[in-house]
Amino acid sequence: MGSRLSGPRAAAEGMGAEFGYRGERLGLPEEGPGSIAPLGRRVAAILIDWLLCVLIARALLSDGTMQSAGNWALLVFGVMVFLTVGTLGFTPGKRLMRLRVVSAAGGRLTVPRVLVRTVLLTLALPALIWDRDTRGLHDRLSGAVQIRTS
Repeated sequence: MGSRLSGPRAAAEGMGAEFGYRGERLGLPEEGPGSIAPLGRRVAAILIDWLLCVLIARALLSDGTMQSAGNWALLVFGVMVFLTVGTLGFTPGKRLMRLRVVSAAGGRLTVPRVLVRTVLLTLALPALIWDRDTRGLHDRLSGAVQIRTS
């Protein structure tokens, strides 16, 4: 019963399976700069980015209603993520949370990979499907990883 409540990873570890730390398979450090970004920071970053996009959409593009602002906010979000991750490696929210998006192989993402990542991220569902390194499907399919900068 304890294994059912603890989850499949705990049950597998109880049977002797070794998973290592998050990011070990990618050659990333366990802690500190360059390690896999914690889930809490990533959620905070996307909430900051979304709030920023809603404010921009409401102020510049909508007719003043929240429904119209919500429709435009997704477009603003997609454009912002594509441009900022493609050029700087981070969005405003990620910058505030001290995170960066890089290629899992090291270095910057190419423009096609940023485009794939952005499209999948705007669909939302791929971002909710994780692997054992807590990389979303949008990051896996684009060959990206979110890391800590400090």
